[in-house]
Amino acid sequence: MRRTRAALAVAMIGLLVGAVGCGREVSGTARPDPEPAPLAVSDDGFGIVAGFDDAPAQIEIFTEPQCTHCHDLQEAFGDQIAYHLTVGGLRVTYRPVTFLDEASDSGYSATVANAMFAATEPAGDATTSGTQFQHFVEELWAHQDPGGPAFTGAELADIARSAGLPEAVAAKVSDTAPAVDIAAMAEANYRALADADTPGTPTVIDLKSGEVVDLSDDSWLDQLVAP
Repeated sequence: MRRTRAALAVAMIGLLVGAVGCGREVSGTARPDPEPAPLAVSDDGFGIVAGFDDAPAQIEIFTEPQCTHCHDLQEAFGDQIAYHLTVGGLRVTYRPVTFLDEASDSGYSATVANAMFAATEPAGDATTSGTQFQHFVEELWAHQDPGGPAFTGAELADIARSAGLPEAVAAKVSDTAPAVDIAAMAEANYRALADADTPGTPTVIDLKSGEVVDLSDDSWLDQLVAP
């Protein structure tokens, strides 16, 4: 059965401390902006950027849909990430990888990654905000089923609705039509991940300093967004 967010709410922060992550061999408060946090695809086409361009803190998150430590990260910090996106203090670029799939362009992780990119596409006048997208990520990982069957289109639509995405966008997500070249995305993002000191997931990079963030420190996000 797919896990709910509530089931592991207490334990997640502790699990992050000292966690190796998933891999493969080889004091102030930001002022709220009157506009919703924007959402876009990165210039290279393989990342999803949530938040304002001028956010003082900017990070990149490499994540694998079947990685249990990535689930832990969203469980422990997802709502805080959403808050800082909303008030303009944080900009996040998500870079999915799919190395836990048997094939690079199909399977559970590929399906989730494709749904993430589909959620960025307008559906008529309906668009997803950066905050809504962050909640979508939280819900996808909350329903994580490593090694299980890929989500169906109906399941993806339900998750999108639960996250607050517009109905028209949820319908687009449910279509499961290719929203990105999964194989090319997976290869490019894994090459970028392998350049980090710890090429596993989740890996968070502070884009201002270029340094990998120490996720074993429970205050890592507070430190990043502190003025």
